[in-house]
Amino acid sequence: MTNSQAKSLKVIGLISGTSADGIDAALAEILGTGLDMEVKLEAYQCYPFRSKMLDAIFSAFKPEEGRVDSIAALNFALGEFFAAAAIHLAREAGVGIEAIDLIGSHGQTIWHSPAQIEIGGMWTPSTLQIAEPAIIAERTGVTVVADFRVADMAAGGQGAPLSPYGDFILFRSANRTRAVQNIGGIGNVTYIPSGGTLDQVIAFDTGPGNMLIDGAVFLLTDGKLRYDVDGKLALSGSVDRIMLGHLMDHPFIQKRPPKSAGRAEFGIQLAEEILARWSDIGPEDVVATVTAFTVHSIKRSYERWLPKMPDDLIVSGGGARNPALMKMLSEAFPHTKLYCSDDFGINADAKEALLFALLAREAIRGYPANLPAASGAKHPVILGKIVPGRNYGRLMDMWWST
Repeated sequence: MTNSQAKSLKVIGLISGTSADGIDAALAEILGTGLDMEVKLEAYQCYPFRSKMLDAIFSAFKPEEGRVDSIAALNFALGEFFAAAAIHLAREAGVGIEAIDLIGSHGQTIWHSPAQIEIGGMWTPSTLQIAEPAIIAERTGVTVVADFRVADMAAGGQGAPLSPYGDFILFRSANRTRAVQNIGGIGNVTYIPSGGTLDQVIAFDTGPGNMLIDGAVFLLTDGKLRYDVDGKLALSGSVDRIMLGHLMDHPFIQKRPPKSAGRAEFGIQLAEEILARWSDIGPEDVVATVTAFTVHSIKRSYERWLPKMPDDLIVSGGGARNPALMKMLSEAFPHTKLYCSDDFGINADAKEALLFALLAREAIRGYPANLPAASGAKHPVILGKIVPGRNYGRLMDMWWST
């Protein structure tokens, strides 16, 4: 089916990232499928979590605090919150939830460990994203695709990164080699060679994004701040080179791709260790140094694992809104043109949610959308589980009638 024959879908993508500051919700109109699909971002909003919900989420992150009854309840509670976000976004976009064809929900990751651990006499990797999709489908009436990571992990992959397929569709160029660098809680890169094919794309997690910065700021301000607002703390501090050198020795930075990271590597526990070890360093200098750690981990990753430095570096995620981080990136890549994804018509805050709308679109058509060379999976797989909503019959009829 060509794009001229296909019917477009209105798809909402939902995600609460590793920073867990709220639900990013993006509404896209998607025409066609596969690498030639056309994607138009129509609306975006971030719906912040209330403080009690934030406390519950951050408690679930900690193995010593997360209880099975609390996590089960949190799964349902977040399902309600994600459903409300979809309904509100559709209303604010002026179309209403009844006009939405599909929802792709990544949910909230509370645990991600590609490394195998022993449980019940078996060795297994694990990942868990919550925000019950059956609740979302029931409240909205819309078919939901969720739980995107597990199929890749079942096929031997890391379950991450999930962005390269969409990044290739949105940002590939015939004459420019590009690195699409998302800086959410974790940093991840998609390297797209000039005029390259999907098989030539390289993608992996580069290391910390905002998560370690957020953790340090939270601890240093006794919980008054959850992130470095406008990069002010980092901009007023100086990078401690000894501390930075120590951080750059982190095992994840030395590890060869495929690789993915999470809170186990760069969460609040590491922030606590840093503050205990470097207690003689001023707060602003600590924040400046962990911000520099994110930037230097990106640069080191490119130098070690990419065939060449990119012509263009396109930044998305919350890190794109941090002036201190962007200033350091500009200084670290003097011969590369630095962009925000906004410059390409893709809101930097919306990009991840948009990608899950795109992945949901491929799942409903039965198209694999992982990148085995990036994740380490043995073969391509369809990402996501489909939870039918009340519109499921209409959605299926749409395919059979075209």
